[in-house]
Amino acid sequence: MTATAQDKKDSIALGESEKLLEALETLGGRLADVRAAIGRIIFGQRQVIEETLITILAGGHVLLIGVPGLGKTRLVETLGTVLGLDERRVQFTPDLMPGDIIGSEVLEEAESGRRSFRFIKGPVFSQLLMADEINRASPRTQSALLQAMQERRVSVAGQYHDLPPPFHVLATQNPLELEGTYPLPEAQLDRFFMQVDVGYPDPDDERTVLMMTTGAHDERPRQVMNGASLLEAQRLVRHVPVGESVVEAILKLVRSGRPESTTIDDVRKHVSWGPGPRASQALMLGVRARAVADNRLAPSIDDVLALAHPILRHRMALNFAARAEGVTIQQIIDRLCQDIA
Repeated sequence: MTATAQDKKDSIALGESEKLLEALETLGGRLADVRAAIGRIIFGQRQVIEETLITILAGGHVLLIGVPGLGKTRLVETLGTVLGLDERRVQFTPDLMPGDIIGSEVLEEAESGRRSFRFIKGPVFSQLLMADEINRASPRTQSALLQAMQERRVSVAGQYHDLPPPFHVLATQNPLELEGTYPLPEAQLDRFFMQVDVGYPDPDDERTVLMMTTGAHDERPRQVMNGASLLEAQRLVRHVPVGESVVEAILKLVRSGRPESTTIDDVRKHVSWGPGPRASQALMLGVRARAVADNRLAPSIDDVLALAHPILRHRMALNFAARAEGVTIQQIIDRLCQDIA
């Protein structure tokens, strides 16, 4: 390659890098506006909001687990408005059928007497689907979301129907009431980008909740983004460069969580099955999205450590010996993080 050709190639690469930096800075400012708009409605729960936003930026789905009254439903509704997405809600119950989510074909008769089937779309044909108390539906109904979450389309009577982009499932689950519930199958759990544990607010935040939600004035969320700008943000996140040290940290973290391939005694002794390749993919996208959300140009190992728990906790299972000894998934993931810290 001649010097002139090399100089031209370097100039093009430099121009593309400058455009990427400019786009990332613009996106960082817009995400700050998104946080501010959500913060006017949801008080406290900063980590929950951050992890949910990171998941949406990465194009994934969220499983929100927490006791009633912590603002899970309100957070989903607020996100739908702030991000400008078409939002639907499905209350999962034991008698809910797959057709109630996906839709179904109905037989119609025209004036000419000719009969034909017409597909009536269900609530899954939205950009933001809230699956409220998802574990109250039967496994058959839960499985109706599997194809939608992975492929962004559904098949009915042999015909594929694409879902509107962007498509995100934000599911909620109550960890207390187990009667009348069905545990989510591992295949569906793995399709959730993160499991976000929603805890109680601290005293100052709970005081703010009391003052702001029991008065005469009810604050309403405002729109900051729309579906098109969110899709562009998700495409931009995938262009964020990731250093080799971060890639190695992700691989080491995930592979160390598999009892058949790890050198960590605690994992071999207490883990029944470990995280699969989707965990590695989620961490790669997650650290990129977290860097962008923090207005940084590249992720670090600190991002891997910060996302290890929400990305891995639902992709690992403890064996009987671990439960008998009182070992928790959190302790196992803490041990995995020690090796890359």
